[in-house]
Amino acid sequence: MAERDKILKYFKGSGDEELAARLIDLAERANRSNTFRVTEFLDPHGQNTAKIIAANFADIEFVTDGGFPNAERVKAAFVSDGFHGVPDFNMAAYLIAWDKRYYTLGHRDVLGAFMGMGCRREILGDIVLVPEGAQIVVDKAFCNYLESNLTAIGAANVTVTPLDRSELKAREEKVKTISATVAALRLDAVAAAGYGTSRSRMADEIKSQNVKINWKEAKNAAQSVEAGDVISFRGRGRVELAEVRGTTKKGRFSITLKRYI
Repeated sequence: MAERDKILKYFKGSGDEELAARLIDLAERANRSNTFRVTEFLDPHGQNTAKIIAANFADIEFVTDGGFPNAERVKAAFVSDGFHGVPDFNMAAYLIAWDKRYYTLGHRDVLGAFMGMGCRREILGDIVLVPEGAQIVVDKAFCNYLESNLTAIGAANVTVTPLDRSELKAREEKVKTISATVAALRLDAVAAAGYGTSRSRMADEIKSQNVKINWKEAKNAAQSVEAGDVISFRGRGRVELAEVRGTTKKGRFSITLKRYI
């Protein structure tokens, strides 16, 4: 049995203690019952937390599933070595469709409709836009409520049709490569370069809690950014600091960014 206090101490001060405690509970229950326990949908940061916890249990296997071939948000299963079946991730897939001749809806609109219905983000997986509308995966416990209550997104009437998971399509992302120089590898400076806005405006957005780094709420505008870090700006997609190429003669940092649109 893993040492609970030792694991929680690792996450102390990171802001992840509450999540870690819930995940440890699931891993312990899987171990005691010789079966499996499944999390809610986790973002990549949550997945990494779950993976660290699973590594502290000698008799637990860590498995994930998000429905889509390249899912970003997934459920994680802690599977006991004593369980010889296939874990049930308890998820369902749907197509949300609307009349595209009159309405243009995006990821933010679909997500906003769910949040407006009282849906917690953790029971909804990825939202992938397709020619027919938007494909989604949700926790099965939410299916009846979804089918009965999601009838419109904004002014657009929508239909909700169950899908077989084999029909789910991989998310296609457009990537724009940006070369820039910044005075310092601070979050406000790097994010401003990635999103094409001023450093002062980005500092305000960070202060307003509209910016995350590696799927965690940004602490402050002066927070350091390293190669491989992923910045997300609400409603504007993600930017990855792909490379720090060096410094210029004036002492500025030359960087390469990848903007996912």
